Amino acid sequence: MPFERVLFALGIRYVGETVAKKLAKAYKSIDALMVATKEELISVDEIGDRIAESVVDFFQNPKNLDAIRRLRQKGVQLELSAEKLENQTEILGGVTFVVSGVFETLSRDELKKLIEDNGGKVGSSISSKTGYLVAGDKMGPSKRTKAESLGIPIITEQEFLAMI
Repeated sequence: MPFERVLFALGIRYVGETVAKKLAKAYKSIDALMVATKEELISVDEIGDRIAESVVDFFQNPKNLDAIRRLRQKGVQLELSAEKLENQTEILGGVTFVVSGVFETLSRDELKKLIEDNGGKVGSSISSKTGYLVAGDKMGPSKRTKAESLGIPIITEQEFLAMI
């Protein structure tokens, strides 16, 4: 099981799947995360006071530390794999992408993973914060209309792949 999924499964208050991915990418191992200060955690994209306090509190609880020790003994993956590390870049630099429609080569989930692995963010709806709409076949007309009205670039799967 990937480290970000293990991190999510620990049940740290306010740490959902997305936050777990952000923390895993930023800290790369449970050991690094365990010693992170509130201020260091807040410097991670999308991590605020409440989440940072929750993470620090979690790792100060002896019961939680014991659970992590037992997971480590059982061989649970408590760090990002080398493969995961080498496939990550910051090419997309925090730009938000909305993925819509059916694609030729990749599934929507594969496209979303590529966005995240290359430093981008995945949005679910078009807003003024959206950088690009990656449009596939059979995309809903409302997303296209909203993107056009906000002046958001609409790109194809191939144009997105060329970006990375």
